[in-house]
Amino acid sequence: MKMKKSYVVTSALILLFTLALTACGSGSNNGGTKESKANTPAKAEEPAKKTVLKIGSAAVPHAEILNFIKPKLAEEGIDLDVVVFDDEGQLNPALKEKQIDANFFQHVPYLDSVKGEQGYDFAVTTKVHVEPIGFYSEKIKSIDELKDGAQIGIPNNPSNEYRTLVLLQQKGLIKLKDGLTTYEATPKDIVENPKNLKFVEADVPTLPRALKDLDGALINTNIVLESGLDPASALFREDADSPYANVIVVRSGDENRDDIKKLDAALTSPEVKKFIEDKYGVAVVPAF
Repeated sequence: MKMKKSYVVTSALILLFTLALTACGSGSNNGGTKESKANTPAKAEEPAKKTVLKIGSAAVPHAEILNFIKPKLAEEGIDLDVVVFDDEGQLNPALKEKQIDANFFQHVPYLDSVKGEQGYDFAVTTKVHVEPIGFYSEKIKSIDELKDGAQIGIPNNPSNEYRTLVLLQQKGLIKLKDGLTTYEATPKDIVENPKNLKFVEADVPTLPRALKDLDGALINTNIVLESGLDPASALFREDADSPYANVIVVRSGDENRDDIKKLDAALTSPEVKKFIEDKYGVAVVPAF
């Protein structure tokens, strides 16, 4: 009888001990789950992806202006990748072949002179600056000193050749035939040449080096800057209202892209205008 009672008591104690362990284990698991949830760090938000905008450009002043606006565009989520082309003649083919998103090196008359022949389907989005073409000489200090038969260097590409001849006409040195409306002309289109000026047609980058052999040359400002010539030493130059503003060019259809619009807005801001005026003076003139 005593054994049976003892057995019952022992069984009851074992049952109570088992229930206690189960309760403790259950509480520990629940508590552990709650604590785990509370202490799990919040998932870090992934940084917003930036849009890469690849722009092909000439070195000076184009790339310098683009690099100036890089921080501003970075704030707007655009990573501006500026690619300088040593051979500017490859900038339009690179745009056509989608190697770049836009280019910045040319004016509209130049683009018009090549796009038909090359089959470019491009759009111009904004004007940025004018690089007034100027007359430079190591031999004379004034155009009044130009002698009969003086040799004058001029660019040999159609649009810039026309541009220089028009400038010489404005200064009364020559007269072109009437009816030239396509931004193209050569010395053959001169109908009056009182000083019998001799024109040497050459690649623009070679003109600064050729000054020692010429009486003067008409040279694009970007070439002047790259060569180390003082832009202020020009005997005369184009006015600021020149139609030869350098522009941003994209493939047709891309002009409405958000990143292109932000690029245009940044390039025509008051900050860029001040940067151009402070850095380049008379050599580069804002066109906005």
